[in-house]
Amino acid sequence: MTEVTASDADVADLRAGIDALAGLLAGSLGLPELLEQVAAFTCRAIPGADGAAVTLLRVDATDTAVAALAASAPFVAAIDEIQYVTLDEGPGITAARDRRPVRSGSLGGEKMWPRFGPRVGRMGVHSVLALPLLLPDRVVGAITVYSYGKDVFDDHAEELGELFASPAAAAVHNAQVLSEALTLNAQLQRALSSRPVIDQAIGIIRARTGRTAEDAFVQLQGMSQSEHRKLADVAAVVVDEAVRRAHARNKTP
Repeated sequence: MTEVTASDADVADLRAGIDALAGLLAGSLGLPELLEQVAAFTCRAIPGADGAAVTLLRVDATDTAVAALAASAPFVAAIDEIQYVTLDEGPGITAARDRRPVRSGSLGGEKMWPRFGPRVGRMGVHSVLALPLLLPDRVVGAITVYSYGKDVFDDHAEELGELFASPAAAAVHNAQVLSEALTLNAQLQRALSSRPVIDQAIGIIRARTGRTAEDAFVQLQGMSQSEHRKLADVAAVVVDEAVRRAHARNKTP
């Protein structure tokens, strides 16, 4: 009978996680739900992890902005709040900015993150491994795994994490592109549906004032800005008022 070693079990977990990622690509999950699934797969794929986070980031030379994030456990969500919102310091940010894995086995005394480390250490979380989500031409974000124990993540865990991070980067990037495309499509549909009422409002303003279509549109834009309302909403008010006035005139003996 062949003995199954811990390393064999780790590789099996990694393969299962990668297979699950491949299944997500063909699914119909929204971006938040997909990131939550990837966080859960990450936690299972990397040995020693008690919780994991997946973060989509926009990285440039001076700033790292969070586009979306998900955590596999409440304590990880709390750590993400500290890292990305409160301090702008921590392993996920470092991994994404430097495009390399980073890890620590004693966060309470970690000099890489002098503000982040002690705060997380006081939460009883002592080990972290963060890996960048990389595509050939960009950084997509980072995956980060945490453990309550000290010195949990070794070279083996980092190697498995890097093998998982590559397909994870493709999965979350594809989901992000799809989400942005769906959002843009919805915006275009709203714009198309609002065009008739805007044209009607322009026609009403032209009839009242004798202005050109361009000037009538500028007036409508000015009303929208001064009232802090969407152009289509202001146009609808103009049309509704014109309809009410027409009805009132028709009722007058």
